[in-house]
Amino acid sequence: MKLLLAIVQDKDSARLSNEFVDAGVRATKLSTTGGFLKSGNTTFIVGIEDERIQEVLDIIRETCQAREQFMTPPISLDVSMDTHMPYPIEVQVGGATVFVMPVEQFHQF
Repeated sequence: MKLLLAIVQDKDSARLSNEFVDAGVRATKLSTTGGFLKSGNTTFIVGIEDERIQEVLDIIRETCQAREQFMTPPISLDVSMDTHMPYPIEVQVGGATVFVMPVEQFHQF
């Protein structure tokens, strides 16, 4: 048995949740916030049998695609107290970050 932690962008979470239901994959969904873009994420916690790991990874890969998005960096003040208006920059968002961890024991009460 393995434990998967899949961190996906909020825009992909509903589709991924539906795909998990269709495939009979049980998952717990948590609302999380990313540190870099400070935008909403969803973290899925999935306990799955070893033989289904690749199936779950394929579902995540097909559902959560990376894409480009423009964002405006926060306004900053430098030492001279000069402000500058930042211009939007293009960043890559979406996709998924997945951690696969072994499970020594599993109990269901």
